[in-house]
Amino acid sequence: MNTIIRKSMLSVAGLAFAGGVFAGPIAGHNAGHNAADAAVDAKPVAVVQADKPDTAKLIPHGTQGAQSRIALNDEQTANVKAIIAATKKAGMPERAAVISIGTSLQESKLENLGHLGDRNDHDSQGLFQQRPSSGWGTPEQITDPDYSTTAFLKGLKQVDGWQDMPLTVAAQTVQVSAYPDAYAQWEQQAADLVAQYWNS
Repeated sequence: MNTIIRKSMLSVAGLAFAGGVFAGPIAGHNAGHNAADAAVDAKPVAVVQADKPDTAKLIPHGTQGAQSRIALNDEQTANVKAIIAATKKAGMPERAAVISIGTSLQESKLENLGHLGDRNDHDSQGLFQQRPSSGWGTPEQITDPDYSTTAFLKGLKQVDGWQDMPLTVAAQTVQVSAYPDAYAQWEQQAADLVAQYWNS
């Protein structure tokens, strides 16, 4: 019986301390007190914070060069979540989401762009500025965040050793951009977004 109570108390204490929140004096924990009630008092949100992806997995090589950052509106945030959802659906790890988001930050600033007419880079559209004329899909498909992310990830999967590449190298291998080094500047923000939304 004492062992069970001790395990309950440690479990509650672990939950309480994970988010830096102290749920009350553990030493004075009443044996008759319901551990489930204590867990509710300890704010389970702390568990989500404790499960954030490991930064070493998100940016295994560190960032390269000066980093850029933009404030995101609701639409851009929704697109981040769509990219993460498509990455999970494809069975790929957090690093794939970092590469995808970093690529989209460079290509479209996470905006699902339609055809921009004379301002358009050829017929590039969507979050990843994929081109119908290059076989990425129809305009309707490549302006669908789930489809365009899945198409990007299929390309990424075909890159040998993408998991061990700097973001800009992996992105460039898929995208074949005229500015191959430009992706690097978004790695920190992409990693921060994955850390924030991967488990939400």
